[in-house]
Amino acid sequence: MSQFADSLHEVFERFGPVAVRRMFGGHGVFHDGRMFALLAGNRLYLKTDAHNLASFTARQLPAFAYLRKGEPARMNYHEAPAEVFDDRDEAARWARLAWDAVLRAGAPAPKRARRR
Repeated sequence: MSQFADSLHEVFERFGPVAVRRMFGGHGVFHDGRMFALLAGNRLYLKTDAHNLASFTARQLPAFAYLRKGEPARMNYHEAPAEVFDDRDEAARWARLAWDAVLRAGAPAPKRARRR
């Protein structure tokens, strides 16, 4: 795991315990088993929805996007503001905004059994 990914345990210490897992060429950041943030290209993105999006757009924080079949695809994650890395209270506040979006999205999909 990258040093950046390893640092997130400290960044979010006032929010609560987090787990960081490799996925899709980046890392997912989980709390209570649910992803609320992702790391891609040395940038941290937090979960957004209609209720918290204004906080991110007011700061002009870009959305996470990737290419799918040659076309840009956006996900409901926006870049975290820089102060989350310097101020643990701000990190907790922004993490709670993202976590609330996760909770509003409802229960996670049930895990599928693996085929053998």
